[in-house]
Amino acid sequence: ARSPARAVSASGGKPPSAAWRDAAFREQHARSAAPILHTGGVKCITTPLAASLGAHADGADGKANWNLEWPQLYAAALAHPQDVGAVQLTASGVLTARTGARTGRSPKDKFIVNEGEAADKVWWGANAPMERSTFDALHDKIAAYLGQEAHELHVQDLAAGAAGEAVPVRVISESPWHAAFARNMLQRPESAESLEAHAPRLTVLHAPTLKMGGTADGVVSEAVVALDLNRGIVLIAGTEYAGEIKKSVFSAMNYWLPSQGVLPMHASCSVGRDDIEHSSAVFFGLSGTGKTTLSADPARLLVGDDEHAWSESGVTNIEGGCYAKLINLSKEAEPLVYSTTRMPGSVLENVVLGEDGQPDFDDTSLTENTRGSYPIEFINNRAPGLRAGTPKDVVFLSCDAFGVLPPLSRLTPEQAAYHFISGYTSKVAGTEVGIKEPTATFSACFGAPFMPRHPAEYADMLAAKLRESGAQVWMLNTGWVAGGYGKSDRISIKHTRALLNAALEGKLEGTEFVNDQRFGFDVPTEVPGVPSDILLPRNTWADGAAYDETADHLACLFNRNFEKFEERVSDAVLASAPHELHREIHMTTSILDKKDEIEGVIRLHDEIKAGQRG
Repeated sequence: ARSPARAVSASGGKPPSAAWRDAAFREQHARSAAPILHTGGVKCITTPLAASLGAHADGADGKANWNLEWPQLYAAALAHPQDVGAVQLTASGVLTARTGARTGRSPKDKFIVNEGEAADKVWWGANAPMERSTFDALHDKIAAYLGQEAHELHVQDLAAGAAGEAVPVRVISESPWHAAFARNMLQRPESAESLEAHAPRLTVLHAPTLKMGGTADGVVSEAVVALDLNRGIVLIAGTEYAGEIKKSVFSAMNYWLPSQGVLPMHASCSVGRDDIEHSSAVFFGLSGTGKTTLSADPARLLVGDDEHAWSESGVTNIEGGCYAKLINLSKEAEPLVYSTTRMPGSVLENVVLGEDGQPDFDDTSLTENTRGSYPIEFINNRAPGLRAGTPKDVVFLSCDAFGVLPPLSRLTPEQAAYHFISGYTSKVAGTEVGIKEPTATFSACFGAPFMPRHPAEYADMLAAKLRESGAQVWMLNTGWVAGGYGKSDRISIKHTRALLNAALEGKLEGTEFVNDQRFGFDVPTEVPGVPSDILLPRNTWADGAAYDETADHLACLFNRNFEKFEERVSDAVLASAPHELHREIHMTTSILDKKDEIEGVIRLHDEIKAGQRG
C-alpha cells in the first residue's frame, strides 16, 4: 500500500496518526476477542499472482498488497480518498465510502458462462448466458487492467464456508476499501501460516473503476458481473457497489453445494442461548425483509445474517461477517447492529455524515440502500464456530407492500414448499438500481438472482429436510397492513420481534388460530406484546371490500407466477396455492342466479346424447 504517512481524511484534512491506528486496532481486538493474525504481507507461495492474472501478472507483484488487515487497508484507502469511493472517517474512526451511481446490485449485468456442466445444470429461466469467447475476452481485458494499469492491487486469500468444509477464495481488487469489505464478509484465515498454501477454488477479479464498452464488449452497460462456474472465476467491473463481491461468491456456492447433498440458503440463522443444538431458527428473505435485523437479537446467539448451508450435521455460516441495511437505524431498535457502526474495522457504504462526523442514518440523499459490513466477531453474542444444530423453526420473511398478508402465519409443509418456490416479497427502494418504491416481486427460493440451479432442486432438498427434522415453518410479514404501503406505517420492529419470539419460544402453544381461507394460513388471534387488531389484516382496513379486491389481486399474482413451476411439483403443493376468494364467491353467486337456465342446458345435452333430439 502507499505510505500510511500520506493518509488523509477526506473530511478533516488531518492524517490519522499511527497512534490512532494502533489504538483503534486494540479497541477492535478488545471488543471482538478475535485473534490478531498479523497477515499483512503474507504471500501465498503455492498459488502466485500469475495463477490469477496470467501473463498480465508480469510486473504486478511490486504493487500487490497481500492479505492486509483493516488498519492497513484503512490507511491505503485514506491515502488517496478520491481514487475509489471518496472515503472518509466518521467521528468514531470508521471508514465510509460512496459507490457512485450504482448503490445496489445490477441484476441485468450478471451473466454465467453457458458451457460444460453448467450448461445443463444452470436454470436459464432466471440466469443470463454468456458465450465462452465473450467471457475470455472480458477476462483478458480485466486482468490486463489490474495487472498493468491499476495503481495498486489488494489480494485477499479467504474462504467461504465453515472450517474444515470451506471453499478457498481469492479476491483481487484495485480498491483497498473493497478489499476490507471482502475481508469482513468472508471467512478469514485461521493463521498466517495457512495462507502460504492457499489454493483458491474461486477467484474474483474486481475492477470497480474499469468501465465496460456495452455491446462492444458483449454486455449491456458499462458494468459486468460474470461467473465461470466450471473454472471458478468471477469478473466484476464498472460498479463500485461492494455487495456484488459477496453475492457472486454466494452464487458459486449455491451452484456447488447441492452436488454434495448440502442445501445452500439465502437465510440468516440464530440459536437460543440455553440450547444451541436444539433451538436454531433459519430466516429466509430478500434484502429489506429483516434477515439481518431479526437474527441479531440480544436474546439469542447469532450464527450469521445472510448465507448458510444446511447439511446432515446442522447449519453452518458460509460467510465470516454481516452486511446490514442501515436506513433509519437506531440504537434503541437495533442495538447490536448500531454498535458495529461505531467500531473501527467496519465499512459503511453511502452513509451521509453530519457536521459532527456522526452517521445520519435517516439521510437517504444518496440511497435508501445504505449498508454496513463488519466481521461477525463484532457481535458478542454469536454462536461458537458459526454453527448450529438442525433447525427447529424455519421462518419465511416477506415485506408485503399490499398490506394483505398476516403479520404472523403458521404453514404446513406443503404450503412451505409452495411459498419457498414463490419467494414473495416487495423490492424495497435502493436494493436494486431503478427501484424507488416497494414493488411486488417473486424470487424463487427467496434468492433467485443467486440461485443458479432450477428452484425445484432447492425446494426438493428443503422439503426433505423439513420432513426429516420436523421443523415448524412460519411466515412473517415485516411490511405493512392497514391499507398497505403509503396508507400506513410499516409494522414496527418491536411488534415484529414480539411475534417472532412468541413463535420461537413456544408461547403460541394453546393459542387459538383461525384459518385464512384465501391463503390457507393458520393465523394466531393473540400474541403477547402485540395489538390483536393487527393480526388479521382485513380488520385493519377501513374498507373491507378494498381489502378483498387487493387480496384477490395478490392471490392472482401468486398463481400467475407459479405457472412456470407447476410441472415440477406435487398435487399437494399445487393445492396450497391461494384462492381468489372474492372472485370465486362472485362466480358462485352468478351461477346460482342462473340455476334454471343452466339446468335446461344440462337436460338438452342429456337428450342429445340419448338420441332423443336431432
